[in-house]
Amino acid sequence: MSQYDLNRAAFLECVSPLLDSSEVKQMKRWRHHFSVTCYEHSLFVSYVAFRLARRLGWDYRAAARAGLLHDLYLYDPADRSAHPGNQCLDHPVAALRNAQALCPDLSRREANAILTHMWPLAVHLPRCREAVVVNLADKICATLEVIHLYRTRRIQRWLPQPC
Repeated sequence: MSQYDLNRAAFLECVSPLLDSSEVKQMKRWRHHFSVTCYEHSLFVSYVAFRLARRLGWDYRAAARAGLLHDLYLYDPADRSAHPGNQCLDHPVAALRNAQALCPDLSRREANAILTHMWPLAVHLPRCREAVVVNLADKICATLEVIHLYRTRRIQRWLPQPC
């Protein structure tokens, strides 16, 4: 078995129950960065956070789960009536609320990673390593999506697709 297959299997073991949920599947409905859906972005962030945390010897399960749930806000971000103020600042709070409803076993590390993923724009500070790695993964993935590199075959091959 290749290293890629081992990473893919370990990653899917962390997030498979979440990928099967209707709440996570709803993220496919909304665009996030240009042609990338919220679901695709979150899966990308989850895998990058998983790989970084695993490489560093940190809690890769928490990083993968928080990465997948960090944008679980479940509303159209273009609809200003769907959120109370600035989308950049509001959506982490909505995502955390939805993640806690979906996962009663959500850890404090996962909750902190979801709530703080917009740092330094948001007021909440990352308080654990997993929050830092999710924040970093989010920035890396968003940059690749905004400069239209996400759709390249190389990245799509690298990112494991759910079964």
